[in-house]
Amino acid sequence: MKYMSYGLPGPKPSPTILDEVKAVLHLAIPLAGAQLSQSAIGFVDTVMMGLLGSQTIAAGGLGATYFTALLLIGSAVVAALSPLAAEAYGAGKPERVGQIAQQGLWLAVALSIPLTWLLWNAAVVLRLLGQAPETIALSQTYLRAIAWGLLPGLGFAVLRSFVAALSDARPIIVIMIGGTLINIVTNYGLMFGIGILPQLGLAGLAWASTLSLWCMFLALVGYILNQPQLRAYGVFRHLHRFDQQIFGELIKIGIPMGVLSVVEVGLFAVTTVLMGQLGTVALAAHQIAIQTAAITFTIPTGIGLATTVQVGQLLGQGNFKRAKRAGFIGIALGCLFMSSMAVLFWTMPGGIVALYLDIHDPLNAEVVKLAKSLLLVAAMFQLADGIQVTAIGALRGFKDTQIPMLIGLATYWGVGLTSGYVLGLTLGFGGVGLWWGLALGLAVAAILLTWRFWVKQPNRQADE
Repeated sequence: MKYMSYGLPGPKPSPTILDEVKAVLHLAIPLAGAQLSQSAIGFVDTVMMGLLGSQTIAAGGLGATYFTALLLIGSAVVAALSPLAAEAYGAGKPERVGQIAQQGLWLAVALSIPLTWLLWNAAVVLRLLGQAPETIALSQTYLRAIAWGLLPGLGFAVLRSFVAALSDARPIIVIMIGGTLINIVTNYGLMFGIGILPQLGLAGLAWASTLSLWCMFLALVGYILNQPQLRAYGVFRHLHRFDQQIFGELIKIGIPMGVLSVVEVGLFAVTTVLMGQLGTVALAAHQIAIQTAAITFTIPTGIGLATTVQVGQLLGQGNFKRAKRAGFIGIALGCLFMSSMAVLFWTMPGGIVALYLDIHDPLNAEVVKLAKSLLLVAAMFQLADGIQVTAIGALRGFKDTQIPMLIGLATYWGVGLTSGYVLGLTLGFGGVGLWWGLALGLAVAAILLTWRFWVKQPNRQADE
């Protein structure tokens, strides 16, 4: 059987910085595009929610935030596959690559059980978090429909990491664009009841997302099975076999990644909950701003994923010096992109809000005004957000996940959430104060995570 061999750094003795940039971009562009395509599902859902009114966008946004949080946490854990598979690929161990992917699928199934339960019983959680009864009822209809999409979402995350670890991210973006198109088409039909489709309102948006998640997962399975070079890794061969050692490695690396995701997602989720306590206007404005920030965040996230793979492959080859350089290149690319997004947020807040609501409708005036203010604050933390997520990606390439987890806990919650609560609720600055807390927490995280990567030393002697 022939294994994929392209994408690995060549035997050139002294690759230039430009060579390294091209190597990272080779993966980063399709992965970032795939992340952007995925976020488009949330964007389209939010726009559609706006057609049903502010109450729906508030409740639907809360439900979407809850689902996205759990999906991101689960995806972060199974993403432990990425550095392990990339290192095995770089070291020329194809059988281990396939075994790692198999155990990643086991892990996805194991995680989907408790996470789906949390989605199905979200009303209890939201009630404890002080949300309004009418908001909870509407959110629950959304969550019980989209709960069926969690398993394929995690399965897709596993197979995406497997394919990306082999430096072939092209099919990922194609499949995710297709999934986004399916979501867009079915969104409108299921929400308003077009043709033979039932009119399901907010729940229709969730069922459309579930359908797109299943389609993307099955499409990637089909792609792997139909490509001889990928099929040679035997990901679906003897899938019933459980490898305790590899599964344990995934858990060891993945749990800190999942905890870090919990901490980071929790920062935004708790902020969303606090916004809900400030009222429907604050929650709706927050949903608009956070959805916009989530879209721009997908690009450095994709760059971070590519950086993990590049660093992991070079580490597998024993080339620590080039691995470090690849990491810094990834951080620089994330910083560059988010700087441009900061300028966009600062100069065009009104135009951005107009994508979600009719800014000339007097009924939306309060939401529009607050959303503009939040976007101005978001402009301030775009740079920090891009740096911290790519620095995390670089550290993951070294399988360094425990210290970043502790840094995230201290900065996202210790600094970000605490200062946001004080500014927003104690000192009375409201939603704007909560968002300034986000900005401060992310800035400190960016500094400490970059410092951690700077001082990172090899665990073994590299072959230069």
